[in-house]
Amino acid sequence: MAALGEAAARWAPGLWRRAARSATGFGGRRFASGSQSPPTFGFLLDIDGVLVRGHQVIPAAREAFRRLVDPQGQLRVPVVFVTNAGNILQCSKAQELSALLGFQVEPDQVILSHSPMKLFSQHHDKRMLVSGQGPLVENARALGFKHVVTVDELRAAFPVLDMVDLQRRPKTTPLPRNDFPAIEGVLLLGEPVRWETSLQLIMDILLSDGNPGTGLAMAPYPHLPVLASNTDLLWMAEAKMPRFGHGTFLLCLEAVYRKVTGRELCYAGLMGKPSLLTYQYAEGLLARQAARRGWAAPIRSLYAVGDNPMSDIYGANLFHQHLQTRREGAARSCASILVCTGVYSPRAWGPAAPALGGEGPPFHGHRDLGFNPGLLQAAHVVSDVHEAVRLVLGKEGWAL
Repeated sequence: MAALGEAAARWAPGLWRRAARSATGFGGRRFASGSQSPPTFGFLLDIDGVLVRGHQVIPAAREAFRRLVDPQGQLRVPVVFVTNAGNILQCSKAQELSALLGFQVEPDQVILSHSPMKLFSQHHDKRMLVSGQGPLVENARALGFKHVVTVDELRAAFPVLDMVDLQRRPKTTPLPRNDFPAIEGVLLLGEPVRWETSLQLIMDILLSDGNPGTGLAMAPYPHLPVLASNTDLLWMAEAKMPRFGHGTFLLCLEAVYRKVTGRELCYAGLMGKPSLLTYQYAEGLLARQAARRGWAAPIRSLYAVGDNPMSDIYGANLFHQHLQTRREGAARSCASILVCTGVYSPRAWGPAAPALGGEGPPFHGHRDLGFNPGLLQAAHVVSDVHEAVRLVLGKEGWAL
């Protein structure tokens, strides 16, 4: 996790100053602020379980944006959409949100779970195995990675590696290959479709030091760098119960690696909510958005709205804690607001925070993030995002 902190330290301090230099609107247009005084606050909105459930918009989301969007279709305050989803292009997610919410959402208002990987330039020139689904290669290249190999491409090059599915096993034994360039790292962008194939081939890369066509007497340790995004164990779709997230896949990979090698899988970078780096990245985009709209006042107060206590609330409170000791940057606070339209349910969770053992719900967070029960307590618990927006506008003295 050291690389994560180093990337944050390198990137965060000058961000607000850089953002403030830009004064043009999206698409090069300048926007008037209207009669309302310039905002000094902004929103970090989760998507799944807050604005949508699967492909269905939550009605309260449309009500919320009727308050946040002016008659010209422009946001009255800076807003970024911070999701732990990653199996989609940033521009496609913006288009999807625009259609669902009824106003124009720009790509640079969307933060996917892997967006902060743009900061890990020390790995951008390496040959990386990428796992996930959707537009994997396009996403990896958009993040700055120049040389990527998909799990499917690796399987095609070494067909004898994937042996779980009897129907997919090779009927004959192919000749061994010695012309395949070594893999230099692993990029985990989201949950894959065939978990058994991805688990097997990622393990092969880590155990062979990037040369799956050869066998090593002893697995190398430290192993090749692994960058991963989205540690959510569960997420909420149309089903009544939460679905497995990428955090579940990471848990499987970590357990297999530990069982096989006797050592812990280590990450060169772990991002997505609740990582501190993701919130610093979001703060920077809010500052850029405010500058482009011509709002001169710095954004002092952030409001993070989410449905998952372990990712949304824990992350927002962790960032608020960080802001209390930080000397640079504009933001002074990050208030966490928990809604009841997604993963969180008062009946299921109750008033107590999840626990590592004993009474109360189990701890769903990632092992590397540690566990501080106090960070799971939201500053506000509301029924839905509309109530959250009304709460914030009232606290900030804005007309409802």
